[in-house]
Amino acid sequence: MSVAIVTDSNSGITQQEAAKLGISVIPMPFYINDELYFEDITIDQPKFYEFLAADADVHTSMPSPADVMDIWDRLLEEYDEIVYIPMSSGLSSSCETAIMLARDEKYEGKVFVVDNQRISVSQARSALEAKELADAGCDAQKIYDVLMKTKLDAGIYIFVDTMKYLKKGGRVTPAAAGIATVLNIKPVLQIQGGKLDVYSKARGIKSAKKELIKAIHNDIEGRFKYLADMGQLEIDMAYTGDEADSLIFLEEIKNEFPGLEIVRRDPLSLSVSCHIGPGALALVCVRKIDVSNLPC
Repeated sequence: MSVAIVTDSNSGITQQEAAKLGISVIPMPFYINDELYFEDITIDQPKFYEFLAADADVHTSMPSPADVMDIWDRLLEEYDEIVYIPMSSGLSSSCETAIMLARDEKYEGKVFVVDNQRISVSQARSALEAKELADAGCDAQKIYDVLMKTKLDAGIYIFVDTMKYLKKGGRVTPAAAGIATVLNIKPVLQIQGGKLDVYSKARGIKSAKKELIKAIHNDIEGRFKYLADMGQLEIDMAYTGDEADSLIFLEEIKNEFPGLEIVRRDPLSLSVSCHIGPGALALVCVRKIDVSNLPC
């Protein structure tokens, strides 16, 4: 059976890349000064950061059920089944909404919504592997089962350069943000199992980068050691704002992990960036599924 792969723009997969890959990407909507924008459709990264620098009022949203169903309906005219990989249900209600929509008689048994609790480059890895599995002849149920079985085989760590946007979104108090700014504290966050938590705190960017590297080393030498030993682990990067900082960090990572492939280095989605602001860097270790050992 033919299977269409769908994700959203939180994966970091652009519309241009998606067209080359044969994947559909639903653009995430958000409001800037009460005007509706769609990521990578009606606004790009540079323009978005211009709005942030101007202290625009930015609010995230989620794809409307009608927009999601319109894409499903269009794809089901060409494909037998759909595997949809939205951002983690722990970070947005858009995944739960999609799961509810897929229970409709119209889509039951045809649309499989994968809540594998990922975002950004780890979400992109899932979409790419789903496409590989579909091309290898796997049906949607098989692809869903594989992605759900391996969903926790990923860890993402992010350091935030400024507390301004966390304070603006109500995620830290003004007092805590003020103290952190004075002391040059850079919070290092982690996303594990769909939850966003504080991993550690660092004084300055240099120390924050060291914390990211330390976290990846801990994963490689600990919970993901068996994957590293089998050669089934990769490192990915993501960033907000200026790409130059990510290129400098990329060279550090290459030297720090010479035995691991760095596959993706993507801008973080605008939906994420509006909550953490520019200057953030993320480091990810994620399982590479060996599709050749998964006959369909």
